[in-house]
Amino acid sequence: MPGPYKGQVVRVHSDASIDASTAIVNRAVVKQMLSNGMRSLTGDSNDHDCWARFISPQDVVGIKVNCSGSPHIMSSPELVAAIVENLTAIGLPSKNIWIYERFAGQMRSVGYDRYVPNDVHIWAAEQARDSILGYDPDTYVEVDFFGEEDTRSFMIRPVANTFTKIINVPKMKEHQAAGVTGCLKNIAYGDFSNMDRSHRFAKTNTYSFIGTLASVDPIPDKTVLNIMDGLSGVWHAGPFSEYPQFRFYPKQIMVGTDPVAMDRMLIDIIEAKRKAENVVSIFDRSPEHIGSDNNNPNVNRFFREPGHVEYASKLGLGVYDASQIKLKVVEL
Repeated sequence: MPGPYKGQVVRVHSDASIDASTAIVNRAVVKQMLSNGMRSLTGDSNDHDCWARFISPQDVVGIKVNCSGSPHIMSSPELVAAIVENLTAIGLPSKNIWIYERFAGQMRSVGYDRYVPNDVHIWAAEQARDSILGYDPDTYVEVDFFGEEDTRSFMIRPVANTFTKIINVPKMKEHQAAGVTGCLKNIAYGDFSNMDRSHRFAKTNTYSFIGTLASVDPIPDKTVLNIMDGLSGVWHAGPFSEYPQFRFYPKQIMVGTDPVAMDRMLIDIIEAKRKAENVVSIFDRSPEHIGSDNNNPNVNRFFREPGHVEYASKLGLGVYDASQIKLKVVEL
């Protein structure tokens, strides 16, 4: 990160990609969206050459999904299946592919195993909450936020030791503490233990912690591609999806190697939706809007920190300035 296409984002939209009334995804359309996105990003004329730029048949590839809003809002299995199909088409053995997340219960609720070959690994770091065996004891970030007893956040074990490449597949969501859940948060908070301590109180530490985690080796070197699932999303009370009224259907995916640039575009999407709903900005820091009523879109548990995206740019992870981002829009 930010990879060979620094400051570039491809957005592919298709009104036929998902039925907003049933949330049923059109698998064939999503596969075509991914193909068009990859070709537009790389300039290649066929899918094989696109994917061969990033992955070789000798790699062990982790696909980092986001399942925290499941079973309603998660990295769509149809999109993940299309990624797997392209990886195997360039000669990567399916046994060398890992679809992974932190929590097993969330992953099981999605059912990725029904969409991919049997020997693709469906793996979670924590089979039971707070299990530590899925984390590497030698790779961690240590910080004391509020005098907590456990001050270390450990990296997921196969991220540190097994994967040679990572494909990041975040979901398009608002986040009550971070502002948005995008590429950076999915590859940072999604790859470490003990990170929720950064947002225990209304004033959080998410501003700097997300970029810090995302910049820990080997994550920047191994994360070669970001494919953001915006078929559906959450515009308030994220990252979970307990309130149907806060789900929306952008019917798009974004593709790129620059996680900061993609998250900058995500901020604009969430802000535009909130403006259309006539509610406060994710940048709002008014104390009177802090509270526990998640049903009220003008009330939030935390002072959101969407500035974490710009902070990550200062760590060298990508381009934040919108005037310096090249956005390609593809309509199917």
